[in-house]
Amino acid sequence: MSTDELAVMDGGKCILQVQGVRPFFSDKFNITKHPQYKYLLDSSKKNAFDIAKYLTLNRKDGRTGSVPEVQCWKAISPTRKP
Repeated sequence: MSTDELAVMDGGKCILQVQGVRPFFSDKFNITKHPQYKYLLDSSKKNAFDIAKYLTLNRKDGRTGSVPEVQCWKAISPTRKP
């Protein structure tokens, strides 16, 4: 499809590209009509996901507070001396 064809494409249509499937035309869907729309961030800012809060609430040691630091270890070959 050329750029010119895209420019004159019907506004109610879209091109969907899904992994493993060739791109195809589809009708646009109004997400506000979906039954689960109330859970989206578009519906309400209170639905925003807070990763820091999630990690704090789900710590394995039961403590609360700041998000645990992630430690990165440098991989060293067993044959190579540090």
